Amino acid sequence: MPMPSPSSSRPKEVRLFRNNRSQAVRIPVEFELPGDRALIRREGNRLIIEPTERPTTLAGLLAQWTTEDPLGPDDQLPSIDDQAASPEDIF
Repeated sequence: MPMPSPSSSRPKEVRLFRNNRSQAVRIPVEFELPGDRALIRREGNRLIIEPTERPTTLAGLLAQWTTEDPLGPDDQLPSIDDQAASPEDIF
């Protein structure tokens, strides 16, 4: 389903409701997003909901990873000073 451009869609009042412990919103059909997942973020008092696409191939996953920031020092595994096991005679 094609998504309307932001300039062509007019605001529409929607209903908020509770779904277990989460607040949910009913999205009218004219604002429907493709897929079954979306990204949400807060900008001031606004919530921005954007469609997201999951990669369906390994090449798509690798292409998505190239857009991620490189790992920093806090993201690395710590080095562990560990002694090698010494042989034991169990007989």
